[in-house]
Amino acid sequence: MTEPAIRARSIKVTTSDVTAIERELPVEVPVALVYDGTTHAVMMASPTNLEDFAVGFSLSEGVVKTPDEIEGLEVVEHAEGIELRMWLAKDRGLALAQRRRSLTGPTGCGLCGIESLEAVVAKLPAVASDVTFAAADIMKAMASLPAAQALNVRTRAVHGAGFWNVEQGLVAIAEDVGRHNALDKLIGGLRRRAVDVGSGLILLTSRVSVEMVQKAVLAGAPVLVAVSAPTKLALDTAKAAGLTLVAVARQDGFEVFTHPERIPEASSTRGKRGKSAGHAAA
Repeated sequence: MTEPAIRARSIKVTTSDVTAIERELPVEVPVALVYDGTTHAVMMASPTNLEDFAVGFSLSEGVVKTPDEIEGLEVVEHAEGIELRMWLAKDRGLALAQRRRSLTGPTGCGLCGIESLEAVVAKLPAVASDVTFAAADIMKAMASLPAAQALNVRTRAVHGAGFWNVEQGLVAIAEDVGRHNALDKLIGGLRRRAVDVGSGLILLTSRVSVEMVQKAVLAGAPVLVAVSAPTKLALDTAKAAGLTLVAVARQDGFEVFTHPERIPEASSTRGKRGKSAGHAAA
């Protein structure tokens, strides 16, 4: 199996010195998602947790509804990259074949197989979980991420997605050069292990775009926590789906953008107004 990182030489230049050093860099390879012998998408990804990636991608993109609908899965390495070969249950295979016939153009990272602009903002199922988390839980969850990101500790160049709950702490972590891929790997691993996603927090080390919100909602997560701010479409989508969106999250604080009722401390401050971030008081 391809190694997830390599050692490379560089010359470090500072105001006071020039030094020859070595550092580890993440490996990214083309990974083809192949269903019933036909390639559906090729993603640039880290060569780790590939079975989880195959399942998570398939679930997030609506190719299957449950992992059981993937009847076979094989990881095949080539000189040019890696194929994730999957064989689908008959009805899902027929549905995907029909979907391919209706495609009108190429697709890009995060929105693979979308047939129209309307499909980008298609209605999501409502988040049903009424679980709540204390502010301290969210800060504790974010604090658990850095040390658990083994590949990022080595390279400082990959995204992470984690799942945390009150009973177990950090249950799972997935890493990838692509933020969408990291989340798909996390979701695939959780679903393969039959983990109750509705019981905890999904954590992201990346920004929150609409695709990340969509993936979290489809996975059944009640709360999505990220280190960076969301886009407007991500915020609107989370609000409509009933997802609690927490962003600009650090080990000592965070901002709640939608559905604060799942975080008692945030819910109690409704209606209060403070200074806008980035602006000085008048």
